[in-house]
Amino acid sequence: MSELIIPIVAIVMGCAVPLGVFVWLYFDQKDKNKTVLEIAKHMDDPSRAEEFLNILDERKKEPIDYRRGGVITIFVGIGIYLLGFTVLGALFKGVGLLVGAIGVGTMVAGYLYPNTSEELTNAVEKFEES
Repeated sequence: MSELIIPIVAIVMGCAVPLGVFVWLYFDQKDKNKTVLEIAKHMDDPSRAEEFLNILDERKKEPIDYRRGGVITIFVGIGIYLLGFTVLGALFKGVGLLVGAIGVGTMVAGYLYPNTSEELTNAVEKFEES
């Protein structure tokens, strides 16, 4: 019976953690929406509720910087590779090389596809000149 404890706990935790995160995010967003509705009910101009939604929205309005993410991923790959090189063996070397290659691809994509408004403006101007 004691041999089955670890696999059972692993299976239960593998299901419980994503479910818990889903429930937590649901209730977090639900409270924000209730707050906006209450504010809109007590305002003279309900159309300003969209403004409050933008204030409560925590997501970044800026585009994703693939170059930054690529550099981070490259160094994570290097770290995994070095971990495999020094301690854990060939499997971790391969995983580290894979993660590093994904980072290089992400960084190249960041240079090929401009993402900030200034870079987009410059790309459009270069295209219009040719």
